[in-house]
Parts: sequence; C-alpha cells; structure tokens
Amino acid sequence: MISGSANHPIQAGLSVIKAHGTENDFVLIPDLDGTLSLSAGLVRALCDRHAGIGADGVLRVVRTKLATEPDVRSQADQAEFFMDYRNADGSIAETCGNGVRVVARYLQRAGLVGDRFTLATRGGAVAIGVRDEDVTVVIGTATVRPERAVVDGEHPGLVLTLPNPHVVVELAGERELTELDLTRPPVVEPPLPEGQNVEFFIRRGPRQVA
Repeated sequence: MISGSANHPIQAGLSVIKAHGTENDFVLIPDLDGTLSLSAGLVRALCDRHAGIGADGVLRVVRTKLATEPDVRSQADQAEFFMDYRNADGSIAETCGNGVRVVARYLQRAGLVGDRFTLATRGGAVAIGVRDEDVTVVIGTATVRPERAVVDGEHPGLVLTLPNPHVVVELAGERELTELDLTRPPVVEPPLPEGQNVEFFIRRGPRQVA
C-alpha cells in the first residue's frame, strides 16, 4: 500500500505506471479524459523515494484539447495527446527528453498512436518515431540566450533554450570533470528566472563531447 506523506496522502484508486528512460525514472499517470487534479503536493508525494513510489518526475498523459493552458490546447490540431510533465519537487517544466520517450512508448503500446505521431508539450509539439525498441524524438534546435551565468563561482556557462532553460559549461579535460562535486546542486549566478538545468562537458573530438 502506498500512502504518501502525512501532509499529502496519495489518493486511493490512482492508476500509475513506473517507467524509466536512460535511467531517469518516472511515475506515468494515464489521465486521457483530464479528470485528475495534479497538485504540487501530490507530485511530491508520488516522487518521494521513502514514503511514495519514488521518481525523478511525474508524466501525466492527457488529451491535448483538455489541457488547461491555452498554449498547449492550441497544439490540438497537431497532437492528440499532451505530456504534462512535473519535476519531483512539484514544479512545472516545459518538457523532458527522456520523459517524451517514455510517454511515446506508453501511447504506442496502448494502441493509441501509430509508429509516427506528434506529442504536445509546454515547449511545443515534438515529432516522434517508434521502430521496434527505438524511440526517436525531434526536439528542435537549441536557441542561444543573451544571458550570462557562472556556475559554482568559477565556470562560465552558455545559456540555452531547448526548450527548457539550460546552462552549459565546457571543462578543460577529464581531471576537471572527475573532480566535480555532484553530490549537491550546482550554484548558478545569477539564476535564471524560470530555473535551469546545468550540464558539464568536455570535448572528445570535432563532433563528440562527454
């Protein structure tokens, strides 16, 4: 029995699927008729790794025409289904690459879509192709933003929209990469108003990074 936290018990009768994409794990909630009220407290309770199911985020799948946001409903002529993605802390996100692949696999296995279709997200509609065990997602081109950010007081970062906000830091080599302290969230100054993902990378060749 899953009860959630004392402050926000998980409601009885809630149907969920536990899934992962490239080791990001999710709680997927089919809500095709748009009847579920997905509060931040419920998301945190579901993602709690001690009192809940445990996950990096929640993927609610709903028909696009039933979405509450006008910008999402406007995608209904392109995409029948919408991925309502929430981070584990309950905050709302534009999209999630691994989450899109998980939702695509769910919709395809449930017989709700074919091998090629479009999925609505807060970051815009994305084209998806499914072939055997492979799921291909066309997420678009990164946009370089004018902001400047510094990570952990020493690493200058490039600010991108993809369509989530990202701060990308190039490191000098393997040693600098292995010496990173990843036991805590990186500190970004100034932080982006909508929050940010942070990536560190090193160059391995003209078209290869790690």
